[in-house]
Amino acid sequence: MKQTKILNSHWLLVGAFALYLYTLLKIILFKFHSINLSFMMHQLQSNIEDPRSIIDRLQVGNLVPFKQISENMEGHSMNDFIQVFGNIGLFVPLGIFLTLLLKNKKGTFFIVLVSALAISLSLESAQLLFSIGNFDVDDLILNTLGGILGHCLIRLRVMEEKGTSKRTCKAS
Repeated sequence: MKQTKILNSHWLLVGAFALYLYTLLKIILFKFHSINLSFMMHQLQSNIEDPRSIIDRLQVGNLVPFKQISENMEGHSMNDFIQVFGNIGLFVPLGIFLTLLLKNKKGTFFIVLVSALAISLSLESAQLLFSIGNFDVDDLILNTLGGILGHCLIRLRVMEEKGTSKRTCKAS
């Protein structure tokens, strides 16, 4: 009975993680619109036929670390706030899910860090390849920070449940 309960909760966690990844794609790549694969293939084919358009879009993007973050922090609009904290918040669940799925294996912090960076880089690159957004290095920074924050939050929660008095998020 107990083993079945553990297996069911594991698959529930895997299902929730898959739903989160789908939602992440929907938000970042499709901006909440429907997924149109024929449009995506058309965009990709156009960019393959004319690679210069990818280079042009890359030049429009932000390749200077902290440039967009500092501009957003100087601005006081709701959009600036959402841009910075939304990028962090979108990836907090990634850190939580990966930490829970890896069950405190050695190197979890590093795995979360690399995974958040890799997924963010993949999404930023996809925006570039499919001409549906601009590449922004600050998004990589903020998304990765969000993944790390999610890892730290769940580690602190686990330590709290175990009664550990240590209140730091260490690389495990």
